[in-house]
Amino acid sequence: MNFGFFGIQFSFGLQQSNMSSIYKYLGAVEEEIPILWLAGPVTGLIVQPIIGAISDGTWSPKFGRRKPFFLIGAILASVALLLMPYSKTVWMAASLLWILDAANNIAMEPYRAFVSDKLDKSQHSLGFLMQSFFTGLGITLANFTPAILIALGFFALTDTMENGIPVSTYWAFFIGAFASIFSILISVFTTKEYPPSEEELAIIALQKKEGNILSRTIKDIYVAFKEMPLAMKQLIPVKFFTWYAMFCYWQYLTSALSLSLFDTLDVESNGFKTSQLLTGQYNGSYNIVCFIVALALVPLAKKIGAKGVHFISLLLGGIAVFSIPYLSNSSILFSIPNPFGENSIEISQLYLYTVGLGIAWASMLAMPYQLLAGSVPKHKTGVYMGIFNMFIVIPMIIQIISMQTFVYDLLGKNPVNVIKLAGLFLIIGGVFTLFIKERTIVNE
Repeated sequence: MNFGFFGIQFSFGLQQSNMSSIYKYLGAVEEEIPILWLAGPVTGLIVQPIIGAISDGTWSPKFGRRKPFFLIGAILASVALLLMPYSKTVWMAASLLWILDAANNIAMEPYRAFVSDKLDKSQHSLGFLMQSFFTGLGITLANFTPAILIALGFFALTDTMENGIPVSTYWAFFIGAFASIFSILISVFTTKEYPPSEEELAIIALQKKEGNILSRTIKDIYVAFKEMPLAMKQLIPVKFFTWYAMFCYWQYLTSALSLSLFDTLDVESNGFKTSQLLTGQYNGSYNIVCFIVALALVPLAKKIGAKGVHFISLLLGGIAVFSIPYLSNSSILFSIPNPFGENSIEISQLYLYTVGLGIAWASMLAMPYQLLAGSVPKHKTGVYMGIFNMFIVIPMIIQIISMQTFVYDLLGKNPVNVIKLAGLFLIIGGVFTLFIKERTIVNE
């Protein structure tokens, strides 16, 4: 049921590791990078609550409740992925990112509700952590794909298209388009949705009598905000600091690595192009940790609680990210035999931080949803999951505006300092987790 999450997150992985570089290849300067990432949070802010509310009030014996949204989102995302590497200007790439993020949000929000629809409450942890597993797997492959294509000799680091974008990046996006639609189709055709209960069907029928779909959707969102569970309110500061931090990390890791490892921000240099590949490798590495750790967090959450797991995970992630500028890519952590040649494969010290961030990422993708899932009415799961996503995208919007207007200047216009800020904010998010009071509201 969760396999389609692989394709959705493959798409997100390509964005996280490549969009800042694509913008710079097309002529964007460092200070413009944050505002060009605006598509993701704004589309999430608008699309997810609306899609969640609409899917809550939808049921078709033939097509189901959530699956039509998976399919529509996957088709749109695949088209945007295919076109992205052909961008001629910064604003063409930014426009395609708006379409891509809207499509991914259309598919992803109903997927969150899908877990609550199909699984008993006792299985929620496993369901959401399986989404973490497929998230880690999808993003890992997305991040490693350009480096793999070059390592296997299909392309050289210097092979570029007419617009300056590396050929390996184009093929990674092409593979992502295929992964997006194929994995969603597997979920659509192999997973059945349970029909709503008689009570839920009665609620859906009553809602349809109350007005058109737009007015019903707005009303559902308004009522959900008004009746927001306490646990959801207490998660707001946790989500703010963690997602502000992750946007800093995704936007500036390539530039921070290029500056700290190669002392350059010149996009024409091999140092910057190498840093783009390293960004993919390191992001892929922390996602490997994510999908390895994801299932291990299930028994741990049962033992010490989701709150405890999330605090420890964010603390480890924050320390790891803050340490990035102090780690060296040239210091070898260990070597492993190379099955394809005589030289061993050397793993640099810089991979150390991916362990802590991978643990934090696995927890971020599951524990908050577990804390929330038991406290919201079942027939309103979709709209609440959509609203909960606003606690992700609003911090991103605040990060973009604040970074663009004063934070980047305050940090000395140094990408390395932005990465340090990201680590500090992850730790602060972990501290706020300790103040959450876990309560369960009967799903009636």
